[in-house]
Order: sequence, then structure tokens, then C-alpha cells
Amino acid sequence: MMFRRKKGGLSFRTAKKLPDKSKILNIVKWAAEIAACVALSYAVVFFFGFRTIVIGEAMSGTLESSDIVLINRLAYMISEPASGQVVAFVPDSNSRSNYYIRRIVAVPGDTVLISDGYLYVNGEIVELSGSAEEITVAGIAAEEITLGDDEYFVMGDNPNASEDSRHSGIGTVSKEEMTGIVWFIVFPFESIGTVD
Repeated sequence: MMFRRKKGGLSFRTAKKLPDKSKILNIVKWAAEIAACVALSYAVVFFFGFRTIVIGEAMSGTLESSDIVLINRLAYMISEPASGQVVAFVPDSNSRSNYYIRRIVAVPGDTVLISDGYLYVNGEIVELSGSAEEITVAGIAAEEITLGDDEYFVMGDNPNASEDSRHSGIGTVSKEEMTGIVWFIVFPFESIGTVD
């Protein structure tokens, strides 16, 4: 408290302090850094940290039932789906279902045929990852089909336990139906790593 002598005597009013500009500037910088970290964290989780649980044995050999995986949702905003990628999608015919996780085996313009237990894409045999078994159900691919624009043929790596593009309830999958690329296993801990 400061004492000031006035013409008529002493004054007991507190002198007003002006805020320190450097402190205000530091607080503003600190708040901006926090906001940037929160925004970056949100973007990372939204695009790369979206997670889901593998249900069923369709991808056995690559992914097991109850594995928890991360999905890269940014991938198909900047590129097109490609053969060999493991994707998460919700079939158009059943928008309330769980995410299906399957591998893209053929892309628009490709021909697909399942004959004598083998998958043929553009006339060449394609071996599915993790499966040495013959394919017992050809479904809609029992006769050669040619994929149209924005039609992707997906199958499970364990085809004899997989509901996929061979089945009329799913059929071909469009890019819009795909949530993104399944890229990382986060659980169980002994399986942590990228998805091939």
C-alpha cells in the first residue's frame, strides 16, 4: 500500500498496477500451444486412431477374432483403394452392422472368377494370405464378372469362413462404403504391429 501526500493530507488508496505485457503474451502463446496440441491430437485420433474389433475368423492367419485394430481413415481421402489392402467397411445393404474387415482382391476394371477352388483375377491365380485351402464357395464369382467403376471385390484371408463379395448380401464394395485401411493391431499385446 502506498501513501501519497495530497494537498489536504495523506491518501490510503492502492496504486493501480498495469498488467505486465510480457506475461500476457506468454499466457496467449501457452494457450495457443495447448489449442494446437489438442487439435493435432484430435486429428491423429480421428484419422489414424479409429479403432474397431475383429469379429469372426474371416481374416484368420492375418487377424484373429477379438483383435483390436486401428483404421487409417485419411488414406482414401487422398488415394484410391488398391489390391492387397486390408480394409474396414460397412456393407451398403446393412448400415447398422459391425465393421467388416476384408482384403481387396480386385479393383475396378478387373475380372474375377472362382473356379476349381482357386481365385482368378484377370485370368491369373491369386493366393490369399494365410490360406492354403481351396475355396469351397464361389458365390457370385462362379462365373467371371468384370468389376465396374467404383466396384471392389473383397475377400477374407480365410475364405471358407468369410462372408464377403462372393455373397449377394455384401457383393462388391464401393469406395464410399470403406471406412479406411486397417493398418495396425493394438491388442493383444503379443500381436502389436502393422497389418500386411
